[in-house]
Amino acid sequence: MIRQVEKLFDEQVRPALAAHGGDVEIVDIDNNKLFVKLSGGCQGCASSQATLTQGIEALVKQNFPEIEEIVDLTDHASGENPYFT
Repeated sequence: MIRQVEKLFDEQVRPALAAHGGDVEIVDIDNNKLFVKLSGGCQGCASSQATLTQGIEALVKQNFPEIEEIVDLTDHASGENPYFT
């Protein structure tokens, strides 16, 4: 299933994140949870939680209903975040 989620991310998620200097990495899928890390402009960004829940999570659940939760493993405190005010 990771390959299918990677394909979805490559086609629909990463291009949007890249427009803001960001990216997302799939760390694992375990017990119906998808573990991800945000990087670049997304790491530490004030909007990253909205991006994760309203964008990534909604899209993943729409395409993979068996995934019940997205877990953000990002260390947002250490991000450089060019968009944080």
